[in-house]
Amino acid sequence: MRHSLPLAPQFYVTAPQPCPYLEGRAERKLFTALQGEDAERLNDALSRQGFRRSQNVLYRPACADCTACLSARIRVADFEPSKSQRRVTRRNSDLERTATSPWATEEQYALFRRYLDTRHADGGMADMDIFEFAAMIEETPIRTRVVEYRETDATPDSMRALVGVCLTDVLDDGLSMVYSFFDPDRDKHSMGSYMILDHVEIARGMGLPYVYLGYWVPGSRKMGYKANFSALEIFKGGEWVDLGSPEDHCSETHPLSVDPISEQVARIQLPESRFG
Repeated sequence: MRHSLPLAPQFYVTAPQPCPYLEGRAERKLFTALQGEDAERLNDALSRQGFRRSQNVLYRPACADCTACLSARIRVADFEPSKSQRRVTRRNSDLERTATSPWATEEQYALFRRYLDTRHADGGMADMDIFEFAAMIEETPIRTRVVEYRETDATPDSMRALVGVCLTDVLDDGLSMVYSFFDPDRDKHSMGSYMILDHVEIARGMGLPYVYLGYWVPGSRKMGYKANFSALEIFKGGEWVDLGSPEDHCSETHPLSVDPISEQVARIQLPESRFG
């Protein structure tokens, strides 16, 4: 079903599908196309309202009776790494970071396949081929970078091994980590956490106040690690609030916990442009 605002992007709702985070539940997404000359401004504005980007689409959960998925971001100025996170940084001190244009390579895809086959073999991306991977990386109408991490201990005659990749959007108020993957052999190095820590430092150097992490889901082990980062905010009840204690947030369902889609769309704040 289509929902829209006057002279504004049109919003749609997906059909229910199995939830990838909480067993036995169904998910729906509210989404709109990301295109045209106002794409960057639309992406910036909707990211501040809990939306995420996937290629040329912006989406956020709009499940029928569940509000467990909560967009999360780190306040860079207030972030302080824990002792274990400082150890993660030291364990990965052998890595060198480079940021490139969003262009997919066979080397990236090979790492991506190893990552999926080891950690997410039954996930929704398990069958993604190299063409679909290239679309994920390259189809972006906004300012996007591919952040690569390579080992620095290679011999002069050998290529430094690619061990981590993050597809990163540059917003007007932060960095959005769209998707990341890494060498499963470096699992003990906590590469996923390290890339978040490194993006906090990148944002700090750029003077950007936030690092957007995607969704935190209480009750989901897959997403639980995000609660380990200090200065974490979640988008809940239409505003950004401190996470506080993770135990204070539940994943229980209730038929009245979600407003009708038309009301959700009516509350979306669009950027001041030809949409306004």
